Amino acid sequence: MVRNEIDLAIDWAAKEGWNPGLHDADCYFAADPKGFFIGLLSGRPIASISVIKYDEGFGFLGFYIVAPEFRGQGYGILIWNAGLEYLGGRNIGLDGVVQQQEKYKKSGFKLAYKNVRYQGTGGGDFPEGAGVVNLASLPLETVFAYDKPFFPAERTKFLQSWIRQPGGCALGVFHAGKLSGYGVMRPCRTGYKIGPLYADTPSMAEALFLGMKSNVNSNDAIFLDVPEVNSAAVKLAERYAMKVSFETARMYNRGIPDLPVKKTFGVCSFEVG
Repeated sequence: MVRNEIDLAIDWAAKEGWNPGLHDADCYFAADPKGFFIGLLSGRPIASISVIKYDEGFGFLGFYIVAPEFRGQGYGILIWNAGLEYLGGRNIGLDGVVQQQEKYKKSGFKLAYKNVRYQGTGGGDFPEGAGVVNLASLPLETVFAYDKPFFPAERTKFLQSWIRQPGGCALGVFHAGKLSGYGVMRPCRTGYKIGPLYADTPSMAEALFLGMKSNVNSNDAIFLDVPEVNSAAVKLAERYAMKVSFETARMYNRGIPDLPVKKTFGVCSFEVG
């Protein structure tokens, strides 16, 4: 795909109910401009896939969509194979929707854990005195250094775009003079998504969550994608009356990375990791 074709994949994702962000295409393109494929049938776009090369060892797969009227006819496997060929022998991560998980297992992907999307509403008070600051006030290198343990590869180009996207809210929390967590909330087709939400402790995660939540109106929908294995993250969502609306399976094909899931209170993105 070239850049404007990614907008088509975003539209397809919206029709699938995935509720993409308003500026996702620009941010995802920054991660790997060559990592987006489109399947054409007699010149007509009928399938998409994203396969982001983060480094020589890791890639992430998303946007695996076939237009409904062309499903079950063998077109999906063609673009799937092209995507895997592009990623070569890398360890590949993905977030699989429920109906595709068995297919992914047959392709060698193994379940790491479930991610659960919670939906709630915005509003509330900013957590004064909790050490929450605007992420833009910090050097990018500080954010990159904190983010590094949470992802299997370097993703500075993506993060630089992600945390500065229009209409977003990016916050950090300081403890003992150092960055101890950060979160990003972005505008979506419906409401706002919080992701990532990383923090050293549940109380820091809650402070960041409340800071972002207070940045939108009480009638605005907010979404938080929570690793089910992090019980503190689940409790955070439930404490603010958020309800489950969607789930995926985080899967990898060559080994599950050792990541700090207990400090992951919100997944960055189901499409790019």
